Amino acid sequence: MDIIETELPGVLILEPRAFADERGYFMETWQQQRYAEAGIAGDFVQDNLVRSGKGVLRGLHAQHPHAQGKLVQALKGEVFDVAVDIRQGSATFGEWTGVLLSEDNHRQLWIPAGFAHGYVVLSEDSLFSYKCTDYWNGQTEFSIIWNDPEIAVDWPESDVLLSPKDANAPLLKDIPASRLPPCA
Repeated sequence: MDIIETELPGVLILEPRAFADERGYFMETWQQQRYAEAGIAGDFVQDNLVRSGKGVLRGLHAQHPHAQGKLVQALKGEVFDVAVDIRQGSATFGEWTGVLLSEDNHRQLWIPAGFAHGYVVLSEDSLFSYKCTDYWNGQTEFSIIWNDPEIAVDWPESDVLLSPKDANAPLLKDIPASRLPPCA
């Protein structure tokens, strides 16, 4: 497995090895010891699978308390995936990194707890997988508007389909400090 560090400390791009032949391919998507050696030692407690069509943008989502570390990947199709540092006191607060995840490149993105997460679907259809280190908690979950000008994510799609919650989300600067996670 190849590991690529991003501009944001702790956010990692993982490239598991895929063994392909005329039948298709085989790939390990999680192996506790190997991932722990890469710095991903969290206990995963919940897996999620999301199907979405082209132009669907989900995010930017976070939880505090009960912040979730997420190991994400596109099982079908192609998405542009984003992590935003929202940890109070972090040297990279408000900064983002993005990566193309697809069924063809087999890449995964590790997003540590304390980061907001979102993605936009670039293909006609997608299946997107999350492994989470904490349970979803609707009372502590919140959204940040996807096109916050201070974060300035360079989304490859501008004509997006959003949920009402995401379409009406506040700017990062308008979220009370008590809702944001601290920098560990």
